[in-house]
Amino acid sequence: EEKMALTAETLKDKLTKELSAEYVDVKDISPDMCGTSFHAVVVSPQFVGKARLQQQRMVNNALAEEMPSIHAFTQKTYTPEAWKKANST
Repeated sequence: EEKMALTAETLKDKLTKELSAEYVDVKDISPDMCGTSFHAVVVSPQFVGKARLQQQRMVNNALAEEMPSIHAFTQKTYTPEAWKKANST
């Protein structure tokens, strides 16, 4: 069956919905922007009290349908508080 090309936008929408994320940034980092490699930053209150590995698993689970089409996926996860800290200068 025809695989729908993934876009940073569709992944962002899905992560925002699935994880009630306050902030999501997804970049297509494929060499030719062909939608096979992505880098995501996800800030979600659902991450509070969870280890980084659990947080990343939650992200992967949220994208379970899309993952088979993704060649490389890197991510950074933050709780809202950690995100504030990381971005305060």
